[in-house]
Amino acid sequence: MKLKKFNFKKINSTNNTAIRIIKNTNNKSGIVIAETQKKGRGQYGKKWISYKGNLFVTIFFSIKKSKLSIKQLTKINCFLVKKLISNFYTGIITIKSPNDLLIKKKKISGILQETLSKSGEQFMIIGIGINLIKNPKIKNYQTINLFDLINVKIDSNIAINRLKKIYERFIPNLPKFDVRKINRI
Repeated sequence: MKLKKFNFKKINSTNNTAIRIIKNTNNKSGIVIAETQKKGRGQYGKKWISYKGNLFVTIFFSIKKSKLSIKQLTKINCFLVKKLISNFYTGIITIKSPNDLLIKKKKISGILQETLSKSGEQFMIIGIGINLIKNPKIKNYQTINLFDLINVKIDSNIAINRLKKIYERFIPNLPKFDVRKINRI
């Protein structure tokens, strides 16, 4: 399966754009990519702070044949993003339920997962933000970025292409995926 790329310089939100694409086109899957977001969203209505050079994408696809629960899909998405980060950082990456990834107890990535129904078909919408080169300062919540950890600037396009490949390999297996095998992703 190939995810169609939708590239933008600046948008309000990659998730909102993915929702608009699903509603207004016949695209069943894709990846929305932005250099910057003006109104990135996080879990529970929180704002996702979007610095240029970091990764902001939303992947969407039909889940009509999947028997997995939203909670199981959330866990799988965390493991897929963890797999991407492991391409660049070899240390311990932990998942803070339901959808944050931490390194050294500091947030490196967040995932905003939503579903949408169109003409009886269910779509999964996965917004992914990763602090590649800069992290926000958040009161009472420590954050970190990959550049500070490994002292190498990760090009967001390289990270996006690797993430795209991870999902392109995984999505076709979703209908028959055994959630007990999640640690082997």
